[in-house]
Amino acid sequence: MAVDPKTWPGLSSLEAHTRLRQEGYNELPASDRRTFWTIALEIIQEPIFLLLVACGVIYWMLGDAQEALILMGFVLFIVAINLYQEQKTEKSLEALRDLSSPRALVIRDGNRQRIAGREVVRGDLVILAEGDRVPADGLLRWSTHLTVDESLLTGESLPVRKRAAGWGEDSLASPGGDDLPAVFSGTLVVQGQAIAEVLATGLHTEMGKIGRALQTVVPEDTRLQRETRHIVKQLTGIAILICVAVVLIYGFTRGDWLNGILAGLALAMAILPNEIPVVLTIFLALGAWRFSQQRVLTRRTPVVETLGAATVLCVDKTGTLTFNRMAVQQLFVPKDEEGQPQPLLYDVTDHRQEPLPESLHRLVEFGILASRRDPFDPMEKALQQLGQDYLATTEHLHGDWQMLHEYPLSPELLAMSCVWASPQGDLTVAAKGAPEAIADLCHFDGYQRSALTDQIQAMAQAGLRILGVAQGSQSAGKPRTHARVLDSPAQLPENQHDFDFEFLGLVGLADPVRPTVAPAIAECYRAGIRVIMITGDYPATASTIAAQIGLTPATAILTGAELDQLSPEQLQSRIATVNIFARVVPEQKLQIVNALKQRGEIVAMTGDGVNDAPALKAAHIGIAMGGRGTDVAREAADLVLLEDDFSAIVASVKLGRRIFDNLKKGMAYTLAVHIPIAGISLIPVIFQWPLVLMPIHIAFLHLLIDPACTIVFEAEPAEADAMDRPPRPPREPLFSRRTLRLICLQGLSVLVVLVAVFAIAYYRGNGEFDARTLAFTALIIANLSLIVTNRSWSRPALATLTTPNPALWWVLGAGVGLLAMILYQPLLRSLFRFSILHPVDLALAIAAGVLSTLWFEALKLNTKRY
Repeated sequence: MAVDPKTWPGLSSLEAHTRLRQEGYNELPASDRRTFWTIALEIIQEPIFLLLVACGVIYWMLGDAQEALILMGFVLFIVAINLYQEQKTEKSLEALRDLSSPRALVIRDGNRQRIAGREVVRGDLVILAEGDRVPADGLLRWSTHLTVDESLLTGESLPVRKRAAGWGEDSLASPGGDDLPAVFSGTLVVQGQAIAEVLATGLHTEMGKIGRALQTVVPEDTRLQRETRHIVKQLTGIAILICVAVVLIYGFTRGDWLNGILAGLALAMAILPNEIPVVLTIFLALGAWRFSQQRVLTRRTPVVETLGAATVLCVDKTGTLTFNRMAVQQLFVPKDEEGQPQPLLYDVTDHRQEPLPESLHRLVEFGILASRRDPFDPMEKALQQLGQDYLATTEHLHGDWQMLHEYPLSPELLAMSCVWASPQGDLTVAAKGAPEAIADLCHFDGYQRSALTDQIQAMAQAGLRILGVAQGSQSAGKPRTHARVLDSPAQLPENQHDFDFEFLGLVGLADPVRPTVAPAIAECYRAGIRVIMITGDYPATASTIAAQIGLTPATAILTGAELDQLSPEQLQSRIATVNIFARVVPEQKLQIVNALKQRGEIVAMTGDGVNDAPALKAAHIGIAMGGRGTDVAREAADLVLLEDDFSAIVASVKLGRRIFDNLKKGMAYTLAVHIPIAGISLIPVIFQWPLVLMPIHIAFLHLLIDPACTIVFEAEPAEADAMDRPPRPPREPLFSRRTLRLICLQGLSVLVVLVAVFAIAYYRGNGEFDARTLAFTALIIANLSLIVTNRSWSRPALATLTTPNPALWWVLGAGVGLLAMILYQPLLRSLFRFSILHPVDLALAIAAGVLSTLWFEALKLNTKRY
């Protein structure tokens, strides 16, 4: 670019250094990077982990090293999983720096200098050329045919035209729209050249505003986290009260305070809710691992469960529903290959596998010739791709031709022409641009313009960006210049109007929809999830895309300008019915997400651009597209799709629902099984019977309970209706009253059977050891039965046995094997204070354990029949 340094001296080095020292570097403040030890400290400060460690310490102080080691093993395992996940996915806000060009070409001291982008200061003159990243926000002081891709800030997939600032224009407007004199940090120069005066750097740029918005958004704890902590706190308080009561009752009724203390501590070990935090944390950690198996990266593990509860999915159009690249979709020619009037409108997308009709070849050929050979412009790239797909084996592609001159697009004539010379020396002229401008070059009369307008409107209804294409030749009245003697472009006509042009046709382009989107949205609707499209694009384009993907209603649209006019109450009313938001700026995306949250919705937000980051962070579940997504979007999100496949979101929702269902089953089992354990520890104290359960028995029970409530239930496959039912209500507790009643009934039914078995055996004179052996065996079998029956609350237990779950068989086998060892191995039998169990007694104990849960199976069958 010919730039005279004397005309554009720029800042002096001293001025630049002074401003750099006063105003700081052209970058966002680096966020404190979370180190290995920082993440570890955050994890162990969680109340749930503190409770686990406290339980382990208590058991150790009580001399129960086995249970203490088991608990501490769980703690180390969970911390290791979380550390791995957090370290693998941790991204810093430093990613914002990567979106700026690492180097910038500025004019200082009258000379062009290449400096680091972070050293650009306010007042610098920055030279911009095709392919450059804009290093800071600024006004254009000089430009020629400049177009800039601002999709990272606006969401619009097409580049926008720029012009130099006029006299008195000294302020920056918002990004988006054609013919504005401002350029913005992080955007990409697609075409042309310019000199911009920097007006804002670092935090003061448009990108900096987004960075500040990210810092003000505080992540919230999920409802499940809050509810689980509440349950743990309540159960711990109840456990302490009961234990104190047992010590007092035992001491006052029997006068044996030492054994009373031991009985109280045994009961504490039985009912302390240590499994509940284990269940929650392991489920979420293993859920994050399962997400990674589906190419979905989890940055914050609590959202693993929250995703299954999502009621609204806010979708960014560009790059999420679409590919964020232009593609030719329709071609129109007014004549056939013989030049006879025979209009043809051809839909390329409907004939992917078919050859292109001969009558369309010249239209595509000259559309490519009216483009640069190695273009940045997405529409020119789309034309070249179409040529490679359909004309590669024809004579219509001209890789050996030389471009002699380009007549660029201008505000006066929105068309460009390219003059080419073939190896034989023949001149060829090709033009493309706005259809109205091409019609002007072709000197259309009123009738021709009317027919062209009708065709343009028909194609525009499909949401297409339309280009006209023409073939030119030198006018008959002008001296023709042969390419072989053409020494300079000055020998060509001064402007495009001096050529004779023939109209060839229209090219309709669009940002194509991803093929997996429509089925994924249909599945969202079946799952009761509302889908909202939020885009910076125009309403007509948004409506067309909505119709293509099956988003309803496709005609109810709220624009960003209309959004600004609404009061909070009016927004709450409109947002209940409108599912398409167009011409929206980043702050409004955040406003929409917050309005939905105020309505009590569980909001998932997808996106891939810088403009999506605040809304991604504010949503309950932020989902970034990993392939095309920016580092900023990925850092702000909770989940990152490693492959830009929209259907992965639906698969993740299904997995989230499976995780919550299984979490609920695991916790229900845990609560249910603790009722008979606590009851059979408490009732003998009240009735002055011998103690049934001692610390060793409870430790043995935990060998079965701990892996059952975590590994077995976590590995359960999804319920058949997981995606055929609406999401659970946002305010619905983890356990409804009906669920709690069923949990209590499960536990109480087992307790009644155990008390009956022990009492009958004890009062028949079988002795303390015999009664304890029968009751404990029945408890183990009832425990295994509870595992099987709680695998599904809708299907019979026998039906679930056909569903693969290797962990189940390992736990059942281990339970039966360990029970056999302590019953029939003399040393273990004496440690557990058991007697020999004869076959008849063993059969009775097994029958009692199984019968204690059969009523729940009958209830499931009854409910299904009803």
